[in-house]
Amino acid sequence: MQDEVVYVLDANVFIEAKRRYYAFDFAPRFWTSLVEQARNGQIESIDKIKEELNKGKDELSDWADSEFIDFFASTDYVAVTTQYGELMVWVNDNSQYYDTAKSKYANDPDGWLIAYSCVKKRVLVTEEVSDLNTHTKVKIPDVCLPFSVTCIDTFELIRRLGIKWE
Repeated sequence: MQDEVVYVLDANVFIEAKRRYYAFDFAPRFWTSLVEQARNGQIESIDKIKEELNKGKDELSDWADSEFIDFFASTDYVAVTTQYGELMVWVNDNSQYYDTAKSKYANDPDGWLIAYSCVKKRVLVTEEVSDLNTHTKVKIPDVCLPFSVTCIDTFELIRRLGIKWE
């Protein structure tokens, strides 16, 4: 039985799946499952991730435009924008990160993804791994922690949703 949790997907979930584990040519059922779970209200992503996927101009961006287009939620809400501002203050005040990492983070959709997940009480799905010792990249799981956003990877998502390809 599926739980009532809604999962929001990072771009790297789609990108890594396409490049590595679930390429379109040999694992089409993975992509069908994503759409099915989105239609059931279990998964979604955000508009900023859609913009990132569109930069690829490839099979993945075509799939996102044709199959997953209705499941990219808008981040254009006062609550999300406010939360994003709080995340940015936290990142900029954090002496752990070099200025170059902070600058890159400010231009990345990750903060929006976390802000949306925080406001909407979503579980964030990403392939990024926590690294509390890094200075060169602000990692999603490390920002999720102080903002009480649960963060899991793709394989945990598949397990939690009980997806099986038989």
